[in-house]
Amino acid sequence: MKSLWRMSRRRPARRITQKNNSIGGVCRLTYCNTKQIGGILIAKLIVAEKPSVAMSYAKVLGATSRQDGYLEGNGYLVSWCVGHLVELAPPNVYDAKYVKWSIADLPILPQKWQYLVSTSTKKQFGILQKLMHRPDVDSIVNSCDSGREGELIFRLVYQQAECKKPFSRLWLSSMEENAIREGFAHLKPSTEYDALYNAALCRERADWMVGINASRLFSCLYSQPLAVGRVMTPVLAMTVVREAAIAAFVPEKFYTVDLELTSGCTASSKRFAQKADAELLLSKCRKEGRVTVQKMERKEKSESPPALYDLTTLQRDANRLLGFTTQQTLDYAQSLYEKRLITYPRTDSRFLTDDMAASLPGLVTDTGKAFAVEEPVPIHVQQVINGSKVTDHHALLPTKSMANADLAALPAGERNVLRLIAARLLCAVGEPHRYAETTLTTICAGEEFSAKGKVMLSEGWKAMEQKMLGELLGKQKEAAVLPDVQEQSQCSIAGAELKEGQTSAPKHFTEDLLLHSMETASADSMPEGVERQGIGTPATRAATIEKLVQKGFLERKGTKKTKVLLPTDKGKALITVMPEEIQSPEMTADWETKLLQIERGEMEPSEFMTEINTMVTELVKKTEMKKGANALMKSKIIGVCPNCGKPVVEREKGWFCENRECRFVLWKDNAFFKRLGKRLDAHVADKLLRDGRVRLKDCKSAKGKTYNATVLLSCEADGRSKFSLEFEGGC
Repeated sequence: MKSLWRMSRRRPARRITQKNNSIGGVCRLTYCNTKQIGGILIAKLIVAEKPSVAMSYAKVLGATSRQDGYLEGNGYLVSWCVGHLVELAPPNVYDAKYVKWSIADLPILPQKWQYLVSTSTKKQFGILQKLMHRPDVDSIVNSCDSGREGELIFRLVYQQAECKKPFSRLWLSSMEENAIREGFAHLKPSTEYDALYNAALCRERADWMVGINASRLFSCLYSQPLAVGRVMTPVLAMTVVREAAIAAFVPEKFYTVDLELTSGCTASSKRFAQKADAELLLSKCRKEGRVTVQKMERKEKSESPPALYDLTTLQRDANRLLGFTTQQTLDYAQSLYEKRLITYPRTDSRFLTDDMAASLPGLVTDTGKAFAVEEPVPIHVQQVINGSKVTDHHALLPTKSMANADLAALPAGERNVLRLIAARLLCAVGEPHRYAETTLTTICAGEEFSAKGKVMLSEGWKAMEQKMLGELLGKQKEAAVLPDVQEQSQCSIAGAELKEGQTSAPKHFTEDLLLHSMETASADSMPEGVERQGIGTPATRAATIEKLVQKGFLERKGTKKTKVLLPTDKGKALITVMPEEIQSPEMTADWETKLLQIERGEMEPSEFMTEINTMVTELVKKTEMKKGANALMKSKIIGVCPNCGKPVVEREKGWFCENRECRFVLWKDNAFFKRLGKRLDAHVADKLLRDGRVRLKDCKSAKGKTYNATVLLSCEADGRSKFSLEFEGGC
């Protein structure tokens, strides 16, 4: 039997003992890693990316004793990073002068990169540092997520902790127990992932350089804070271009002639640009009174079951069917994951690994029972198995724990997201949806008229979709069924009419459509085999959209169920002044090509970083304020300051008096309104500045009771805003 720990030459072969540690008395294999060197018990440190993943590893390895920030037992210490413990230092760490933003100090291009441990993660970093330096720890296993980001997270902690001990790599595509056991039995040498780490490091540092320098450059040029990023700015540009296309769109009228045939269907002519041409045809058809069947075609078609969900497709469907924002869906999914009801949500894979094939039928059956699916569920496992298409994590799935959970007790949002994931699993392993499509072509007055029909042959997976999501899908339009007619036969016209229509403008971006555009941006420019395509990653796309909304570049408008994302005046202005290379997704495609080359050892990291240095330097050197842009970038005035009478303008964090000596401000993140269960938005700010008061419905008391009240605005002696409540009924 191969040694479990390949990196140590001094370790004895591992021992495996049998313990009755599973439910129902079934024996399972448990690792025994206990050994001594010089009278000291030697331990192996396992570093996971998240606590929940660490718990899964500890369970398999037999590390059951809970300590502060780690688990211990059976010769193992299992701890975690809680995401990015170590981050790139801000510019002022390199030089205090960078506290003040100035074009004269640009570009900022660190020669020796520095890192910091954030305040919020300092405790866990300290725990990991102590564990790495414990005398009984002889080696470490990097068990962070299998991908660029996971590699980077571990190595930065390892380096910041100044650890010199040998480490190996756990590389998993699945969190199933058997996959974890197999992974620990075949640990990889850390050197196999040096190139992956280099690619991750290059990506992180390049993003920092572009973001820091571009944000400072444009903020200084236009005298206001402007956040610029390699991902955020191209996404904003997409929405601006889309809205420009909608604004420039001029609808064109067209006309068709519809013939109602006695055989029981309606046939339509081609489109006419001129109404007179359509009217002439209508007259001829009425006069002729019958059509001749030229052709009757019948084609049998099949629609394959959909692939399983990755995070982006889940977010798209949740937005389309439930009206959830991308961030809401991610939050619900994360909560379900932490409750062990679904697998890891931040995945960009839509398939499963080979090792999961055996357990899948049982999971499908349990999922069907959990959602009261009584009829037998067809299970075609191989449709969802493709290990070559699994990257960091496999597709989203419900877990076996879900079968025994009280789903009714879940919050409505979580329950609906879980239903989507369950429905997708049941559909994905189902049978094709089969139908016959018929096309009838007729001739009347020398013109062709056509009709299309559809006959369902086998519902297949769509029957399951309807059962699971019927209410969300809404009423489905029934396809017409065409009569069975013979070619060259004639059919009388029961009625004829002129129909008027017009061409449609492009659709406004919903989050569903924007996610799709982010996912497919520059797909033609992407090299085959890149880790991720499009703009951003499944894990970051929600945050990107939310950041654009938060910074006032995008706004949501519409109904609760269907909201569109529109660029604000500020967002449009930013894209107007932004150079093409910053707002184009082509830059992302170029970066991904070169990062892939670094991963493969085909490009030196130093070459890539030199290119980024040059690009940033040229951007700073050549960019000038665009003529007339000041008018575009001018802050929006929403009212008059009640303290000094100067204009109040909107900025990122609130509405500020333009008089720098005045202390009046309405903060967007307002504690007074939070206590009422409300938010100080643009509408409320406008009312307060115009009328000095705003009526609010359904305010919440500390005890959870609701009431209506009016908020009154006044000023303190020093000019700061002051709020008071006036209750209805004089109470």
